[in-house]
Amino acid sequence: MRMVRGFGPVAFAAGLFLSYGGAFAASAEKGKAAYTQHGCWQCHGTEGQGAVSGPKLAPDPMPIETFTTFVRTSNRAMPPYPEAVLSNDELADIHAYLQTIRKPADYKSIPLLNQ
Repeated sequence: MRMVRGFGPVAFAAGLFLSYGGAFAASAEKGKAAYTQHGCWQCHGTEGQGAVSGPKLAPDPMPIETFTTFVRTSNRAMPPYPEAVLSNDELADIHAYLQTIRKPADYKSIPLLNQ
């Protein structure tokens, strides 16, 4: 088994657990509530668009396995969120919510910006 540098066995196991999918159905509606409740919006913007202190999460979020591993084991500006704080179900729901966020309109399609 090959470990990714900087990610330990716990993170690997969490990614493995979530990669089997189908164990539960993630809810984008619950994910939006969890995103707000856990304060993700404070750094990543209200729709995951990114902000001064947090990178863009949506549209097109990273794969659930990568997302889970990072959230659980982050050693950067974002503190890690253990399962006791953010459950696997909530994490999957947040990811489902991020998947529902659409790309913004192309500026060329906005008349006012093309004058």
